[in-house]
Amino acid sequence: MLISRRDLIWTKQKAIRGRMWFKVLKRVERAIIDLAIRCVDWIRSARLEEIITNIIEKLENAFVNDFGVLIELIGRPLAEKSSRIASAWGNVSAFAWVSEKAFLRYLTVLHLNAPAVFRVGSVERKP
Repeated sequence: MLISRRDLIWTKQKAIRGRMWFKVLKRVERAIIDLAIRCVDWIRSARLEEIITNIIEKLENAFVNDFGVLIELIGRPLAEKSSRIASAWGNVSAFAWVSEKAFLRYLTVLHLNAPAVFRVGSVERKP
């Protein structure tokens, strides 16, 4: 698998926007990515590709773990609240909503993308 400069730039931008660039990566790892962006169009060295692949996997794992925490902090309470309301209205299958991962992810993404005006009274994410 060849890694291009464009792939590295996209990965770096995503990590910076997700606040993972400085939090997860060591200075040497950031330098390796930055140098690869500046010096090569395509990474052909097997050793360099292995190192960069490990760095990218490290970032991906951090994103997954960070989002998993958000699901528990934001999605699960929203699902519990929705489930209670739907159960009160007579929906007998609503109790299972709390255990559905897709529904928890949906509520989390919905909450994170909602304007602050609509988040009043719900779970707030600390910066």
